[in-house]
Amino acid sequence: MSSLSVSSVPAGTPSSVWIDVMQDADGADVDALHAAAFGPGRFARTAFRLRERAAPVIACSFVARMEGRLVGAVSMSRLVIGGKEVGTRGLLLGPLAVSPDHRDVGVGRALLGQAVQTAFASGEPYVLLVGDLPYYAPAGFQRVPPGSMVMPGPVDPMRLLMALSPSWEGAAPTGRVEGAA
Repeated sequence: MSSLSVSSVPAGTPSSVWIDVMQDADGADVDALHAAAFGPGRFARTAFRLRERAAPVIACSFVARMEGRLVGAVSMSRLVIGGKEVGTRGLLLGPLAVSPDHRDVGVGRALLGQAVQTAFASGEPYVLLVGDLPYYAPAGFQRVPPGSMVMPGPVDPMRLLMALSPSWEGAAPTGRVEGAA
């Protein structure tokens, strides 16, 4: 397993947090974390439905551990905006979850920063997510202009957010959002 040293994770990360690339062996713990954080309603959310049709991008998905215990996880999935044949491929971030007893200590921000940093370093042009702007804005996320993207289900347009890679040239992609392989 590839562990990142504390010095390589985003500033502000608690020194007792270790961030690792998500492994298959983490699956049961990550599923339990998602169940605790989001409950059964998570299966009906549009972002969840989109991820069902999207390939996971493990190299950009991470878990956080404290004292050997998994306390947070962030996943990335492949998507395309603007049609599968001609659209722009990128990533969907989520879910980002932190165990209830480790919230508000920087675990989520550390996972978010590591995932976005890794995505952009690997050449991804954008990261899309559904979330709250005040939380995600410090990581470079902005609201998607209403009507510029069509999700495969209902989404509050004020919560559809995107971060563009610093190396991306041009306008943000627009059109239908679909999971991709």
